[in-house]
Amino acid sequence: MTVAKVEPPLVWRAGPRMPRWVRSYRVRALWVDLSCAMAGAMLAFSARFGELTPHAAPYIVLSLALPPVWVCAVALNRVYEPRLIGIGSEEFRRVVRCGLTLTAAMAICAYATKTEVARGYVVLALPLTTLLTVLFRYGLRRALHRRRAAGQCMRRVVAVGHAAGVAELVGRFRKERYHGMEIVAACLPEDSPDKEVGGVPVAGGFGDVPLVVAQLGADTVAVLACQEMDGVALRRLAWRLERTHTELVVAPALMEVAGPRTTIRPAAGLPLLHVEHPELTGARQLVKNVFDRLVALLLLVLGTPLLLAVAAAVRLDSPGPALFRQTRVGKGGRLFTIVKFRTMRQDAERLKVELVSDADGLLFKVRNDPRVTALGALMRRHSLDELPQLINVLLGHMSLVGPRPPLPEEVARYGDDVRRRLLVRPGLTGLWQVSGRSDLSWEESVRLDLRYVENWSLMLDLQILWKTWSAVARGQGAY
Repeated sequence: MTVAKVEPPLVWRAGPRMPRWVRSYRVRALWVDLSCAMAGAMLAFSARFGELTPHAAPYIVLSLALPPVWVCAVALNRVYEPRLIGIGSEEFRRVVRCGLTLTAAMAICAYATKTEVARGYVVLALPLTTLLTVLFRYGLRRALHRRRAAGQCMRRVVAVGHAAGVAELVGRFRKERYHGMEIVAACLPEDSPDKEVGGVPVAGGFGDVPLVVAQLGADTVAVLACQEMDGVALRRLAWRLERTHTELVVAPALMEVAGPRTTIRPAAGLPLLHVEHPELTGARQLVKNVFDRLVALLLLVLGTPLLLAVAAAVRLDSPGPALFRQTRVGKGGRLFTIVKFRTMRQDAERLKVELVSDADGLLFKVRNDPRVTALGALMRRHSLDELPQLINVLLGHMSLVGPRPPLPEEVARYGDDVRRRLLVRPGLTGLWQVSGRSDLSWEESVRLDLRYVENWSLMLDLQILWKTWSAVARGQGAY
C-alpha cells in the first residue's frame, strides 16, 4: 500500500469530527459528575440537618448550586479532555484537586465575608462528592476497558519510526488494549524495503505522514525516537498535522521513564526533557517502609483464621509441613528466607532437575507442573500460598509491592541491567503480578520490574495493590 506524494494546499482545514464514542463517553461523564454532586449534597444535608428548618433553608440553595458548580470546576480542570479518557491516573488526580480547591475556596469566602457556614455540611458535601465522582468515573473507565478489549472505542494511530521500534510499539499496544491505541499503518524511512511491520502495512515514508493520516482517517500520529525525526522535522510535521487537528504524540528514547521523573524545562529556546534520578532512599522510602509494615501487621492479624485454615488444609492434603522455606535474594543482594505455604510434593526439588531445560531461560515456570498438588494448584491460582510472605514484609525482607523475589542461581546469571532489580526490596505483588503473572516471558518480567524500579511512587504502589485483587480473583497466568 503506497500513497502518492501530492502535498495538500496550505490552507486551514476543520478538524476531524470527534469520534462518536468520545462524545458519548464525555456525556456520560458529565451526567456522572452532576449525579454525584447531587448525591453528595443530599447526603450531607440529611446527615447535618435531618429535616427542613428555617435555619437549613440556605443550604438547600447551596445543595442545588453544588452540581453545576462542581461540573464547572471539573471542566476548568480539563477533566473532560479526550486525552484523559481511559488511561492513567491523571483524571482522578484532577478530580481530587477539584474537591480540595472548592473546599479551600468555600472556607476562604466564608472567612472573607464573615458568613457562618455549617462546618459539618461542608466537611461532608465536598468529600462525598469527590469520592463518589472518583468511584463512578472508575466504573466508566472499567466499562470502556471492556469495550476496548473487544476492539471497540479505539484511536486510529499512524506510527512513524524505524521498523524495529514500530514493531515493538505495535506489540505493546496489542497486548495492552486498554490504552485504546490501534496502529493502522506505519511510515518508515524512505529507503526502507519493508512492506509490513508487525502485521501493520507500511503506507509511506516520513514525508507522507499527513497524506496517510487523511487517507486512513487516523486521528493520532505516534513518532518514535529516530535520527531522521529531529527537532526541525518534528516541528514541521506538527505544523502540517495542525491543519487537521490530528493529535501528535512523541515517544522519547527513555521508554520506561515516566510520570513525575520527567519534566519539560526550556533553556535557550529549546524544550529540554529533564529526567530526575529515581528516589531509592530518603523520606519517601521511609514512608513506604512504615506503610508496608503497618499494612502487613494488620493483614496478619485479620487473616489469622484464614492462615490457620489453609495451613491445616495443606497438612491434610499431602504429607509434609504446611510451610515451605526457600532462600531468595533481597535488596542489595542480601539473602533471606522466604516463607510460603507448600504447594508441591516433598520431593519437588529432586524432580526439578528432570523438568528444567535450556529453553526455560532464567525464569523457570512449567504449566501443569506435575510436582504441584491439587490443593497447591488452587492456592497458586488465587495466590493463597503467598500469604505467609506478609511475615517477610513485617520483618523488612520484602515490600508489599516490588520486583519478583529471585533465586540465588538466577541472580548469579544476571547482567548489569537486570541487577537494577536489586536496588529495591522484592515485593509480595508488583507490575508482573497484575500484567500476566507466570504467562510473562523472562524479558517481559525484567522489563516490568525495571519499570517499577525507575518509576516507583507510593501512588503507583496503591494502584498495583488495587489491581492485584482483580488479578488474584481471575486467577489467570498463575501456575
